[in-house]
Amino acid sequence: MSPKQERGAVQLDDVSKAIIEQLQQDGRRSYAAIGKVVGLSEAAVRQRVQRLIDGGVMQVVAVTDPLELGFARQAMVGVRVSGRLEPVADAIAAIPEVDYVVITAGSFDLLVEVVAESDEHLLEVISGRIRDTEGVLSTETFMYLRLHKQTYSWGVR
Repeated sequence: MSPKQERGAVQLDDVSKAIIEQLQQDGRRSYAAIGKVVGLSEAAVRQRVQRLIDGGVMQVVAVTDPLELGFARQAMVGVRVSGRLEPVADAIAAIPEVDYVVITAGSFDLLVEVVAESDEHLLEVISGRIRDTEGVLSTETFMYLRLHKQTYSWGVR
């Protein structure tokens, strides 16, 4: 049984979930190796993976360590917004140094992760771009001191 399309959403069956789990363990795992685990041919796995990607269910990407690439400063920025949240979230998401934007409930309307080369660069992004975005009322910055855990292998249910 393949992922079913209903109202534009991909419905996951157990085989598709197993494929996702295999790729979460190793995004470079071959389709043939995945096929042996899930009981499909290499071609069938390739088709499933493509449908999952096209359906927006997953991406296969390289996860990097920003410090190793010269980005010495990372911070989570809590943003309070006036008016509609989506236009502000879209504008902030367009900033190249921003790699994560989530609309939240609680004391902040948005949480925004920023990756910068230096303190000066981080200041420019927060003060010169995020805070200048129309609809932004205030920000609070949480500097990362050390990344203690980051994982993308939580599996599927």
